[in-house]
Amino acid sequence: MAGGNEAFVIAIDAMGGDHAPASVVEGALAYARGQGRGTLLLVGDQPAVERELARLSAPTGIFRLVHAPDTVGMGEAAATAVRRKPNSSIAVCARLAKDGDAAAIVSAGNTGAAVAACQLRLRPLKAVDRPAIATWVPTRSGGCVLLDVGANSECKPNHLVQFAAMGAVYAEHILGRREPRVGLLNIGEEASKGNELAQASYPLLAQQSGFHFVGNVEGRDIFRGAADVVVCDGFTGNVVLKFSESVVELLTMILRQEIHHDLRSRAGGFLLQPAFRRFRRQLDYAEYGGAPLLGINGVCIIAHGSSSPKAIKNAIRVAAEFVDHRINDLIAGAIAGLKLDSSLEDGSGQSREAHG
Repeated sequence: MAGGNEAFVIAIDAMGGDHAPASVVEGALAYARGQGRGTLLLVGDQPAVERELARLSAPTGIFRLVHAPDTVGMGEAAATAVRRKPNSSIAVCARLAKDGDAAAIVSAGNTGAAVAACQLRLRPLKAVDRPAIATWVPTRSGGCVLLDVGANSECKPNHLVQFAAMGAVYAEHILGRREPRVGLLNIGEEASKGNELAQASYPLLAQQSGFHFVGNVEGRDIFRGAADVVVCDGFTGNVVLKFSESVVELLTMILRQEIHHDLRSRAGGFLLQPAFRRFRRQLDYAEYGGAPLLGINGVCIIAHGSSSPKAIKNAIRVAAEFVDHRINDLIAGAIAGLKLDSSLEDGSGQSREAHG
């Protein structure tokens, strides 16, 4: 039990990620020792998890273990693997959430598998057409929410409007942004710019009263902090996310090389170490935990595949915050107040396009 509080349970995919189960177990232990809220379930190959707990000298009984002998690899076809491996760690996590035995899921494993497991087991919230992965991106103003970044490669205008509403809830109640500004990722500022999706989405976003739409934002505007929430289809969002990560890696590498270039640079670098630490902290995804899958009937935080123990610890913290703030109730209320284009819906009120 973490923090001596059994108000809710968080199921952790102990076998998910490049460094699992070592990093996952160590991160979970750091969260528990920090008096984090909730009971933690470590879901995975029990002997492997127990070896890590022994290596870390974890107190007996600090976690509950759930045996899941199978794992979905990073290179496996997500939806197929989830169906064929019902005893994989991510599938078991989703089943626990569906059965009410866990209020949240945390996984650093195969992103597609996490999305597929949640789609199959938990299903979307009422009136949500497409759940979306939201991630934090560093900006001049302290960061913004970008979504979707991979759950839906093809979208319709109604989907982007729902992404905007869900992203605004996340930005306000988890990141603390008052009246978050919502922007549509596009190739120009004018409403007439962009592809068919962008042009059709702009007027729909502009007529919403539930969030503050500031118009189109270009790729360069993201880092400038032009919006607190930026919406796009999952293909575009994933490209932006991966590009952003590569830019951060490049800047960090160049900075290290320049600091160690000569004796004078090394001396200056020593004096500037506090500033460099702050710089790394502002750009470090580990500080922000993971990316929530918004719009599902539950809570799922998807951490980076190469997550460190620190990143896992913070991903669990974010999951607890989602439960504490009742984010799904807020999202359901936000979605209910949207003005959508009924011509894009079938008789059941769902988008004609199948769930991804």
